Amino acid sequence: MIIYNALPRKEYERIFMCNTAKEIWKTLLITHQGNSQVKDNKIELLVQQYEQFVISKDESIDSAFARFNTIIKSLKALDEGYSSKNYVRKFLRALHPKWREKVTATEESKDLTSLSLDELIRNLKVHEMIIKEDSEIVKAKGERRYLALKAKKESSDEECSTSGSEDKEYAMAVNDFKKFFKRRGRFVRQTRNDKKTFQRSQDDKNGKSERK
Repeated sequence: MIIYNALPRKEYERIFMCNTAKEIWKTLLITHQGNSQVKDNKIELLVQQYEQFVISKDESIDSAFARFNTIIKSLKALDEGYSSKNYVRKFLRALHPKWREKVTATEESKDLTSLSLDELIRNLKVHEMIIKEDSEIVKAKGERRYLALKAKKESSDEECSTSGSEDKEYAMAVNDFKKFFKRRGRFVRQTRNDKKTFQRSQDDKNGKSERK
């Protein structure tokens, strides 16, 4: 009756036909852990997840710790687990290479045999905040530099455009000037030729008059 009263309704529906506490306990074990073969398979899968656990470059410490904590709690629930110092070393090894300096500093300054996982996570979160702040500063500097280069390029393009326009206007003026002198030259030559023709005509008339 004590077990009946302690279980939630969903679990009660699974064991209300049992007559003894032993039957109830066995039913609950099979329901949640399975038989020995199922349990061994679960342990093997969790151990594999534990050994292959890695933290990606952009994953936060909180997210990584949540995944890691789920694995070690599941192992403990199946009466399979590792020591606390093993958890600390495993988590450090799972960090991305960008944390290499921090990992080295932690191994040199801390006694990993007495360092708890919670203390390690707190330490890493502080360092994560510093990395984030430094990254934002570098990003802001990069944006300012990009804007400065962009402004400089636009100014240079504008100067080139103005210079090109002035060169074009100058070339057009020179061409107009040359055309003008060509026309002027033809006019002068033509006028001089007309004068010569007129002079010869006058001379011929005078000659005829004299002969007459």
